[in-house]
Amino acid sequence: MPRNIDIEALCAEKGLRITEQRKVIAQVLSDAEDHPDVESVHERASAIDSGISIATVYRTVRLFEEAGILERHDFGDGRARYEAAPEAHHDHLIDVETGKVIEFVDPELELLQKQIAEKLGFRLVDHRMELYGVSLDRKS
Repeated sequence: MPRNIDIEALCAEKGLRITEQRKVIAQVLSDAEDHPDVESVHERASAIDSGISIATVYRTVRLFEEAGILERHDFGDGRARYEAAPEAHHDHLIDVETGKVIEFVDPELELLQKQIAEKLGFRLVDHRMELYGVSLDRKS
């Protein structure tokens, strides 16, 4: 579910200084159709600018996360993975064999979560759902 969020524009809106290396990292993250970890971002960014160090990518990703531009995920594979902070809520289904992440929205599920919170005496203000599975098409 590519979102084509312009991370460089979000940096400008938040008043972040955008260096040339940050611009490259922002572009890599904006173009990502997956949920890359820092090593993947570094690999893609250094293909554009070989002078970008892994430390620069770590610092930049942390800066973007602290500014609310990126959202960090832990999908159970031991790596922090990132996506542009979504404009609209969505959930994730993670293929535990391949690591592929599928984004989805299900109105019935959203309603059920709200109803469960209310039944327990709460008003739901936010949630994050991650489902883990294996493809039914894959032979065991």
